[in-house]
Parts: sequence; C-alpha cells; structure tokens
Amino acid sequence: MLRHAYGSITLKAGESVVPVARWLGHSSPAITPGYYAHFMPEAGSKGWTAIDGLLGKAG
Repeated sequence: MLRHAYGSITLKAGESVVPVARWLGHSSPAITPGYYAHFMPEAGSKGWTAIDGLLGKAG
C-alpha cells in the first residue's frame, strides 16, 4: 500500500514515468501507466502547451 501511495503521489506531482518506474522496480516504464494512469490526468498536456507556446497560441 505504501509503495502504491508513493507511485501515485510522485506521478500526480508531475514526476516523469521513467524515474518512477525505476524507483518502483518495474521492468519497463511501459508498465507504470497501467497501474497509475488515473493519477496522471494532465499527461500529454505539457507537450501541447510547449507547442502552443512556440506557435504563440494562448490557451
């Protein structure tokens, strides 16, 4: 339970999946989102925000 809480809290705080997977001992970072994706609601939004910033778009 503590391990799941740790993974959930760190991902919700915005940590990348790769180090969290390593810290949790997952054999591949591809496994981690299967257990914790519901704690990452804004996953993917950083990329869109970066592109919008480069293109000068707001919101």
